[in-house]
Amino acid sequence: MFGVTPEQRGTSGFGSRPTPARNAPMRPQPQGQSRNAPRRDPAPSRLAYRLHRMWLTPFVRKIMHVGLPGFLIALTIGIWLSDETRRAQLSGGITGVIEKIQNREEFMVHDMSIEGASPVVDKGLRAMLPVTLPASSFDIDLEALRARVLKLDAVESVELRIQPGGVLTAVVTERVPVVLWRHSRGIELLDKTGHRVASATSRDVRKDLPMIAGEGADKAAAEAMLLLDAAGPILPRMRGLERVGERRWDLVLDRGQRIMLPVDGPLPALERVIALDKAQDVLGRDVAVVDMRSEGRPSVRIGLDAQNAIRRARGQVELGQDGQPLDPEAIKKAEKEKAAKAAPPAKKKNG
Repeated sequence: MFGVTPEQRGTSGFGSRPTPARNAPMRPQPQGQSRNAPRRDPAPSRLAYRLHRMWLTPFVRKIMHVGLPGFLIALTIGIWLSDETRRAQLSGGITGVIEKIQNREEFMVHDMSIEGASPVVDKGLRAMLPVTLPASSFDIDLEALRARVLKLDAVESVELRIQPGGVLTAVVTERVPVVLWRHSRGIELLDKTGHRVASATSRDVRKDLPMIAGEGADKAAAEAMLLLDAAGPILPRMRGLERVGERRWDLVLDRGQRIMLPVDGPLPALERVIALDKAQDVLGRDVAVVDMRSEGRPSVRIGLDAQNAIRRARGQVELGQDGQPLDPEAIKKAEKEKAAKAAPPAKKKNG
């Protein structure tokens, strides 16, 4: 009997016989495949593997998800716009929408307000508007208009804004003329930086302003203003400043007197001249030129009357206006004519 242990076999009287082997059941074979047929390799082919790896790269996925649809859309739009009639209709429609939005009432400018400008500048600024009011604010380029206004010599700065209510406001700061500049082309008014403000027909236009002259004087206007401020005690006698060689200044006084200032340090040199005049009344004497160009050796050139007085005391012939000695006979003749003019007329006797 199968399944009996050796102890049971001894007790039951059966002999020791081996247990017969049982055959295991056979697994069913797949239909259509014989037992000896080779199995199919589940690994992908080389081409399929490469295509799969290529699909996993971000660049290819982005091309397929974004690039290809975008290309198809662009191709469709290009084909649609290839017709000239469609392009004209599209352009006209877009232009009409833009104009309709720009010409809305909330975007219209109806008036212009200008503050701080003289009548001449006010008139010029209004003439610079690129459009005629009322106009759309989109047609007014504030930056371009500001650049054009700053080209006016009399304007130092300007602020342009479009206020609510359709008002274009302009706050103008004009240049203040502080000096007159005489040069070979005429007379011009300059501000403290030497920038041109306006032209003048004559000196009488602004008698309250000091005068500077010479080529290049406008570039050194700031230095000229410092010299004018330092010339306070002699300012009533001052006729102006003259630029010499575009390098230095000459201060011109009445009676033909001239103070020649150095290239470097003209302000201290002028202060020394003023101090010398207070101490010794140098400018009140017959002095033609005070030369301060040499700092270590200032010099003074006396006038013609003083020179002739010295020459008369020495018994020498007097000098003329040209610096040449005069003819003694001509001097005597001139003195007689001067005395005759100064003598009272003789009274006629009654017959």
